[in-house]
Amino acid sequence: MASPPLSLKARALGWLAQREHSAAELRRKLLRHAQREQREQAGGPSDEPAGVDATSQIDDVIAWLRSNRYLSEERFIESRVHARAARYGNLRIRQELAQHGLALGADAAQALRDSELERALQVWQRKYGTAPADANEYARQSRFLAQRGFSQEVIARVLRRSAQAD
Repeated sequence: MASPPLSLKARALGWLAQREHSAAELRRKLLRHAQREQREQAGGPSDEPAGVDATSQIDDVIAWLRSNRYLSEERFIESRVHARAARYGNLRIRQELAQHGLALGADAAQALRDSELERALQVWQRKYGTAPADANEYARQSRFLAQRGFSQEVIARVLRRSAQAD
């Protein structure tokens, strides 16, 4: 016997129990779920967006989650920064947060700026560990660090330090 479908609130709580989510991310997941349920109830494929009723229910669930402190933008930002800081630069972290409609606070942004050179050195050390031998290798290492979201200034300092160390 199949278990009854989870309510929007139960589904949201389940996702939040697994990890922190932003409100925008949770809204997208709940809308997708509501659309899937509408299609199943209608008995066929439909690409119609979720109705006004489903959207207002989702907004109510998100408001309830916020008011009961299950959903917190501050916790989401903190967990995302903690998970990404060891591997990525400030630009990448800020871009990821912007995709969720969030931004770093002044203190967190300053802490990331202060540690960016050290983090870039650690990432570079894990990947390469030796100074670039020629211009092509310098470009390759530079691109790698840029793709990780480190600023050009920090990349230049890391590669200068590596050349001085060798």
